[in-house]
Amino acid sequence: MRSTVHNGSNQLRCVADVRCHFIWTNALRRQWGKFAAAIILLVGFTIPSFAGPPYRSDDPEPTDYKHYEIYAFTNGTVAQGGTSGAGGIDFNYGGAPNLQLTATLPVGYAFSSPGSVLGGLSNIELAAKYRFLTQANAGFDVAIFPRLFLPSASSHVGQSHASFLFPIWIQKDWDKWSAFGGGGCEINRGGISQDFCLTGLVVTNQITSNVQVGLEIFHQTPDTHGGSATTSLGAGIRYDLNDHYHLLGYIGRGIENAQANDRFNWYTAVLFTF
Repeated sequence: MRSTVHNGSNQLRCVADVRCHFIWTNALRRQWGKFAAAIILLVGFTIPSFAGPPYRSDDPEPTDYKHYEIYAFTNGTVAQGGTSGAGGIDFNYGGAPNLQLTATLPVGYAFSSPGSVLGGLSNIELAAKYRFLTQANAGFDVAIFPRLFLPSASSHVGQSHASFLFPIWIQKDWDKWSAFGGGGCEINRGGISQDFCLTGLVVTNQITSNVQVGLEIFHQTPDTHGGSATTSLGAGIRYDLNDHYHLLGYIGRGIENAQANDRFNWYTAVLFTF
């Protein structure tokens, strides 16, 4: 139903000595066997509900035709080099049935260990989500969600080169439960950056009419030369104030190379739907 601000943009890019990178969307580069297993597990779930943000994984459900979803968001990751993240606006429009158009304007920031503070307009994201299978006709939703990240407008934050992510997302719903996930790879070349892949799986439950909670596991291969892979666990919540205003939150922590890449990460947003 929503895009990752990620991812769009739940991204922490390399900033000065802060070598951390948070991207909310997922697939393994050298471990496609594990990726396939995750997809099989996901499809096997028989578990309507909302997905996408606040999780790092995305979902295949686009914004409703001729409707809008606008996130005012902030995110961050604490790593060995310091703390960095972004805040901004994630704009989504249902441009056609089963088609979502996305534009994200992030203002990045970075606090390095010595105490310096950097900030500026980071990598603008342009994306389009197209759902080509639905639960009504195939038993589960499947969508592609290619994302183009433009070079950063700031010399202090973000990446100075463009990158391109091509993921596929799958979802299965049943009663108050939902499972979604998938992944893809990003072309990310320039400086110390390198191509990488990501994958993730989320399970959510609509515990009341206006509160949804979920758990996520997420993995990403190294995105810099000499970097390390990261795997994290996280928990998210969505609280619907009414039909048009919603609060979202997420907290997570790395379980693989956590000290270097992800001691702690978070995402918060106010979502406007109309």
